Amino acid sequence: MTLPTQLVLRALLEKPALERYGLELCAMAELPSGTIHPILARLEAAGWLESRWEEVDPREQGRPRRRYYRLSPDGAEQARDALARATAGRSALRALRPGIAGGPRP
Repeated sequence: MTLPTQLVLRALLEKPALERYGLELCAMAELPSGTIHPILARLEAAGWLESRWEEVDPREQGRPRRRYYRLSPDGAEQARDALARATAGRSALRALRPGIAGGPRP
């Protein structure tokens, strides 16, 4: 799992039932939209996310419609498990290769 995907999942897991729109997630994960939107599409295709378009008139709002995302119930559980595995993998790498992946240098 890539670090950007982990950042997106961590942002979504802050409040898993809350819907968030793409640019809001960009700010939370500190990633550009060109990075975050493909991640959101992959997570949705995998069934981890649910999404919907807001029902507003863009002319009245003075902005484009937003697409809102939230973790599905199964997706929240899978995200927690995947992040735990990713964290465990980084810890193992640090132990095996000091100075790699943010580990202390000898």
